[in-house]
Amino acid sequence: MITPKAGGRSSCNSGKGKGNQSPVKYGFSLVKGKANHPMEDYHVAKFVHFKGHELGLFAIYDGHLGDSVPSYLQKNLFSNILKEDDFWEDPFMSISKAYESTDQAILTHSPDLGRGGSTAVTAILINNQKLWVANVGDSRAVLSRGGVAVQMSTDHEPNTERGSIENRGGFVSNMPGDVARVNGQLAVSRAFGDKNLKTHLRSDPDIQYADVNQETEFLILASDGLWKVMANQEAVDIAKKIKDPQKAAKQLATEALNRDSKDDISCVVVRFKG
Repeated sequence: MITPKAGGRSSCNSGKGKGNQSPVKYGFSLVKGKANHPMEDYHVAKFVHFKGHELGLFAIYDGHLGDSVPSYLQKNLFSNILKEDDFWEDPFMSISKAYESTDQAILTHSPDLGRGGSTAVTAILINNQKLWVANVGDSRAVLSRGGVAVQMSTDHEPNTERGSIENRGGFVSNMPGDVARVNGQLAVSRAFGDKNLKTHLRSDPDIQYADVNQETEFLILASDGLWKVMANQEAVDIAKKIKDPQKAAKQLATEALNRDSKDDISCVVVRFKG
C-alpha cells in the first residue's frame, strides 16, 4: 500500500498504511510550524516489492531555504539506494554511496533547485527482519525496544563537529541568536544541498543496523520540530500507549505543539507487530 505523497504545502497532513506480507503498520503526521514560510518538511512512508522482497521505506526530509531539496530527496533518494548493484550484499556501502551521489546530483542541479538544503533520516525495513537507518543533519530515528528508547541516528550539530568544519576552512558561531551555526548560517553540520556552504559541510551519513525481533516494538522518525521539545524516552512513552501508528504520530505532533515547538513537525511511526 502506497500513501499519497505529502507535498510540502498543506498545513496538516496525515495518513497510514501497512505491509502486505507482514504485520507492520505505519502512520504519519506533518504539521506546519509557526514560521511564516511554506512547509519545508517532506516524508516517505510506503511498502514496495523489490526483487522478491518486501521493503518498508520511511523517511523525513527537513528542508531549509525553500522546499526544493527535500522534494528532490522524496522523489530520488530511495530509488538511488535501491539502484546500487550491491544493495543486497552490502546495504551499508550502498546507502553511503547513494547519499553521496544524490548530494552530487543536487549540487549539479543547483540552478534549478536553488541554494537551499535538507536533512534526511531514512529507514529501510527488509522483510520485517532487518532495519537499516541512515541520517544527515538533526532529523532523528528512535527505536522502542522493550519500552526503552534507543537512538538509531546521530544528531549532526555544529558544536559536535566543529573540528571537521574548521578543518574545511569554515567556522562555528552562535551569532546571530543563541544557536551554534556553520558560518553563522546553518544549524546542522551535515546536509544535502547548501551549495554556498558545501565546502564546509559534510553529507556522508551515519548508518546503523538493528535486527527486528520480539523486543522491537516500533520506530519513530521525526524532524527536529519534535526533538527540540521532547526527549527520546518521552516520545516512546507517548507512542507506546497508542496502538494505531497514525494516532501515535498525530499525538506526538500535538504534544510538540503544546510544548510550543515553533518549527515544522513531521513524524512517522512504524509498528513492527501491527
